[in-house]
Amino acid sequence: MLFDFSKISGKDCYKLLVSTVTPRPIAWVVTQSAAGVHNVGAFSFFNAFSGEPAVVGFGAGSHKPGRSKDTAVNIRETGQFVVNLVSEDNAAQMNVTAIEFDYGVNELEQAGLTPVPSLRVKPPRIGESPVAMECELLQIVELGDTSLILGRVVAMHIHDDAVLDAAKFYVDTPKLKLIGRMHGRGWYARTTDLFEMPRIPAHEWKMKDVAVPRHGEKTRR
Repeated sequence: MLFDFSKISGKDCYKLLVSTVTPRPIAWVVTQSAAGVHNVGAFSFFNAFSGEPAVVGFGAGSHKPGRSKDTAVNIRETGQFVVNLVSEDNAAQMNVTAIEFDYGVNELEQAGLTPVPSLRVKPPRIGESPVAMECELLQIVELGDTSLILGRVVAMHIHDDAVLDAAKFYVDTPKLKLIGRMHGRGWYARTTDLFEMPRIPAHEWKMKDVAVPRHGEKTRR
């Protein structure tokens, strides 16, 4: 089935994207306004885009055309934010912070979350989150009614029990119990169903007698 995005509405393009680009990690973003008011928002158009420099980014849509979300407003004002990751243990609290509260409402209080002072930026991190990344604004790319916000990670906090070897930067990723956003409204995925598939070195692949099988033929080794 072909869907020509030039011939369908933006809403329908969005539905196709979020139904197929899954699972998507969740950025649980804490910001602080110029007046010092905290805000928390959850965004699933999110990922890491560079290791050196360390850059993460997320797309912040608008509540209504012409009205940016509070998260984007605060980042434009201050240039700082904290990306927290969401585990199974705090999924329900994340869902509370996704409510479209009026501007100025403290979602940390509404969800019963613990603000913990950050090291390098003014917005606090979420104490219940297993991973928190302190970020300085790198760039904002305007994409229609969505703002693609790119931030340089200047510090990261990981719960102690999920760190295998701090000196070697080894993390027990499964222990983080992170969740991802799936299709439709209200669907999420756990990251517990894993399988391992080691990458094949080029020199090993060249040593194998492998032919791409035609229909009905078996692979030759």
